[in-house]
Amino acid sequence: MDDPTVTVYESRAAEWASKRAAGVGPEAEKFAGTIRRRRAPARIVDLGCGPGWHSAQLGGGPVLAIDAARAMLELVPDHAPGAWRVQADLAALPVRPRSIDAAWASKSYVHLARRQMPAALAELHRATAPDARVSLALFGGDMEHGEFPRDDFAGRRFSLWPDDLLDEVVTGAGFQIESSTRRRKGDTIDLRLRLRRLRTLPDYVGPDMRLLLVGLNPSLYAADRGVGFARPGNRFWPAARAAGLVTRDRDPRHALLVHGVGMTDLAKRATTRADELTGDEYRGGHARVARLAAWLRPRAVCVIGLGGWRVAVNRRAVPGVQTESLGDVPVYLMPNTSGLNARVPLSELAEHLRSALDLAG
Repeated sequence: MDDPTVTVYESRAAEWASKRAAGVGPEAEKFAGTIRRRRAPARIVDLGCGPGWHSAQLGGGPVLAIDAARAMLELVPDHAPGAWRVQADLAALPVRPRSIDAAWASKSYVHLARRQMPAALAELHRATAPDARVSLALFGGDMEHGEFPRDDFAGRRFSLWPDDLLDEVVTGAGFQIESSTRRRKGDTIDLRLRLRRLRTLPDYVGPDMRLLLVGLNPSLYAADRGVGFARPGNRFWPAARAAGLVTRDRDPRHALLVHGVGMTDLAKRATTRADELTGDEYRGGHARVARLAAWLRPRAVCVIGLGGWRVAVNRRAVPGVQTESLGDVPVYLMPNTSGLNARVPLSELAEHLRSALDLAG
């Protein structure tokens, strides 16, 4: 979370809790009741728990209360004495993969810059089990990480979300929006999304990317392991390391944060084989990735696998720099790294990735 915002909560936690207590409704209790009827015992996390009001409502089973401000966590036992407390950032959740059955986030992700949201939601996808439910409260509007002019806790920063951009980011993170509500409250628009975690891969994307890698779609094997190109026979990670693209094997988060290398897919639906996808899925995915590239502005895009690009863009396309761009970002097309494409040697795949880096400059 943004440091100035955390500083405000650290220094004024008790005052904030006193002034905001009257605004707490029963929504978290209703959410938890639905989850625990579906799965018992359910492991629920309260993300950005504040003083623990919602942690108390989420009780009846294991509740993990997470907040970036230690001063807020110190107030939690007054309201939810049974909750486990952890100080952590939303972008680095300290839990095992697929260990959470449900997540409640009440106006905590509002403090992230919008371009940081995809990576934070990728962390949430990693932490939640397939089919897990998420309740996410944000602010509607259109503001990139600024201060509210009449904020009585000055210094905090917020992002406001237009509907179309929010839908794109949530979908790219591997969640399905099951319902959404909006309510005007004074000068703000409160949004509440109910999400379902899908069996797919999240986008690992963010600002200042050198290169955005685009696979065709996740395999079920990769989706279940949370890593693209995860099969032992797939040559992507060895080729990426040989090309100097990454330094850590099968770690897309490290690739993004350390090397500026993002990862997404033309189609989000996970399948056993890429040829199970339809042409419409490839074309729709191409449009989505074009919008993603136009928003985040990587220096270059590398599409891995000729088939999807040929269906969506140019049926005669060959490997190399393409005449067509994605969101006005130059595109390099290379062969699939799957073991099924063994006729293309590892050395050639690494050379393609080096060429894509050269295109990025």
